Amino acid sequence: MNALIEPIRTGTRVQTLADIPPGKESWVARVNAQGLLRRRLLDLGFVPGSKICTLLEGPLGGPTVFRVRDTKIALRASDAALIEVSERGIDEPASPGPPNCGAGCRTCSVQRSASGAAPPDGKAHFVVALAGNPNTGKSTVFNALTGLRQHVGNWPGKTVARAEGWWQHGDFRFQVVDLPGTYSLLSTSTDEEIARDFVVFGAPDCTVIVVDSTALERNLNLVLQILEITDRVVVCVNLLDEARAKGILIDLDGLQQRLGVPVVGTTARSGKGLDVLKEAILGIAARRIDTEPLSVPYEPELQQAIDELLPGIERAFPGLPNPRWIALRLIDAGDARLRDEIESGTLADLSGRIGEASLGGAMSPTRKLERP
Repeated sequence: MNALIEPIRTGTRVQTLADIPPGKESWVARVNAQGLLRRRLLDLGFVPGSKICTLLEGPLGGPTVFRVRDTKIALRASDAALIEVSERGIDEPASPGPPNCGAGCRTCSVQRSASGAAPPDGKAHFVVALAGNPNTGKSTVFNALTGLRQHVGNWPGKTVARAEGWWQHGDFRFQVVDLPGTYSLLSTSTDEEIARDFVVFGAPDCTVIVVDSTALERNLNLVLQILEITDRVVVCVNLLDEARAKGILIDLDGLQQRLGVPVVGTTARSGKGLDVLKEAILGIAARRIDTEPLSVPYEPELQQAIDELLPGIERAFPGLPNPRWIALRLIDAGDARLRDEIESGTLADLSGRIGEASLGGAMSPTRKLERP
């Protein structure tokens, strides 16, 4: 074996990925799995010489999240124990993929910047989720923002298309993920489940909600649901030309005041309003714009139930994103898949691929975006 990737030994014992605590780096020395499991681990990027950063240890013995190149992967402890690790590895070119390791992780060449300050290479990286009802022109907005700088594949373990793209704005680089069109986040279909998981657990720097200006009332249902989850939102009121043709006028300023987040009007197919939209996205992602999202009041009985359930969720799953939203869904009892994922510990994966650790190896590896 190459001396650069000799495994770490403690006495006679060889250390594995399962021994590496969160925040620490290691390199793959050897994969001791066989057959389909070995092929799956290699396809995911756990090949000898690869640099790994341990991000988050799963609660209650659940899967641990690792960063492999530019992708976050959740592995069961039993699988991580099959991967021997080294303190040094074969140096690889820095990857410009979407980082989220936190300050000080040398695995990532580009760091997210909550303050908007560019890292040493001059390129701050932000992840943007693009959400909306079907037929709102969301794909047109996606294409207008990213041009030809995009990739289309499948969500891991799903047959649903996953479109990703990027654009650059000064010293800032934006990766945008076009979520499946959905009317709500109540997870009654695979598309809605994917959109829900990415918004709730993927922690994008900004979520752009594209709404149809000719059917605003219907579209605001999704807007209010997402505002329940995050304040890092821009509402894109699209198809203004069609609304104007129907004699519909949208008070964008008034809507912005009511919702408490930036509201931008666009006609994406002609490019109108896109520059303003990009500026709003930058303002939210870089925390330059303060928001006060509209909060829908609950009946006292429901609020009391949330308050009683919330501490238990936070104790069982420390660091879990959006515990209040999870409490709501558990009270509603309409999301059996979410309950299963909580009980199995797969919510430890914060990358927007909830439940992939239990897919039995059917997951397709995520490919890198095209870069300049």
